[in-house]
Amino acid sequence: MRLEEIFSLFETSAVLTYVGYFFIINISFIVFEILLDVFTSKERRWKDTGANIIIFFLGQLLEKTIFGSIGIICLLPIYHSIPFEIPMTTWTWMLSLIVADFTYYWMHRIEHEHRILWANHSVHHSSEDYNLTVSMRLSLIESAIEWIFLIPMILIGFNPFQAIISLVFVAQYQTWIHTERIVKLGWLDEVFNTPSVHRVHHGSNHKYLDKNYGGVLMIWDKLFGTFQREEEKVVYGLTKNINSNNPITINFIEYKNIWNDVKRCRTWTDRFKIIFGSLVWRPAYFKNEKYNK
Repeated sequence: MRLEEIFSLFETSAVLTYVGYFFIINISFIVFEILLDVFTSKERRWKDTGANIIIFFLGQLLEKTIFGSIGIICLLPIYHSIPFEIPMTTWTWMLSLIVADFTYYWMHRIEHEHRILWANHSVHHSSEDYNLTVSMRLSLIESAIEWIFLIPMILIGFNPFQAIISLVFVAQYQTWIHTERIVKLGWLDEVFNTPSVHRVHHGSNHKYLDKNYGGVLMIWDKLFGTFQREEEKVVYGLTKNINSNNPITINFIEYKNIWNDVKRCRTWTDRFKIIFGSLVWRPAYFKNEKYNK
């Protein structure tokens, strides 16, 4: 498929109509829940909700003006270096959605395991509330790098349009699961990512940490040992909360924390591990410095 054809798909493909419908439905759900919370006087941190909405509009602005084309431009050279291509049919779209869901699982898991990526993804987890507006609370710069995780899909023959849109569908599916108003759903909680399943993922309870990474299907969590049922009341937020409703602070506070730790490091190896290593790793001398103060 030529370069011009790939770009034209992002403007003319009928699949984009379904993306638009999905978006409108999700926004409608969010507005409905806000109104429901107002009329039923459900407790909600309204400044937190406001921050989520502001972050969403800032993200949309950046997506439309700066970051939107980065993934396409970066994936195209890889796509054109592959000598074969999976054609776009109804069956390959179904396959693409499954592969994108598998891709999402590993992307999501890796974002939880490496600090520089967590600096972006922690934006989504830093709310101490759990309502549909939290689905809007996404890093302003995350979309500029997440295309990297689509490279395996391109290498096995999917074109950039199909890979990107499939991942968009996986992400859009997850709007409705950010709510406390929907209780457990029985066997559906064992198969799909549901409100109960995803509440666990947003919990800072020790038993809930790093669980339920799946986007749509929970089979990946069950295969790779990260599935956890909702068994105790969920405490939302981070293990160390940021205590801010400032959209800029929410987006960049973990970068500041990383930089502060980098400045304390004594070797380049330690600096590298602070940036790219696990969330909890710190040099042993950090603890000694703390005790000596």
